[in-house]
Amino acid sequence: MKEQMRRRIEATEMDAIRRASRTSRRERIPNEIIKENMGVKETVTELIERKQLVWYGHVQRMAEHRLPKKVMRWIPPEHRKRGRPKKTWIEGVRKSMSERGLDDEACNDRRHWQMGIGQRRRAF
Repeated sequence: MKEQMRRRIEATEMDAIRRASRTSRRERIPNEIIKENMGVKETVTELIERKQLVWYGHVQRMAEHRLPKKVMRWIPPEHRKRGRPKKTWIEGVRKSMSERGLDDEACNDRRHWQMGIGQRRRAF
């Protein structure tokens, strides 16, 4: 995801949170305080990254003959056309992994992978 797109998504999310809390920008209340009052733990972009890492780990643990794993490893023979994203989905996932200190081997250990991506089971 491009940085410009990330900023636009986060701005839209914050606008929705402000509207839900009925707080105007004119009141000059910081975004962090509004998020805390509304109980927002993570942004939409963080949620998207985490879900992408969950899917990546799931596919990496699959057997080699499974179609999703074949599709993930497939590289198209042609160059990308004008207007297409320069960064692929897998490059975005690898960037998220490096930010969290994970590597390709970590997804084989499910417990370590879940702790690394921030996906923990909630206690009831």
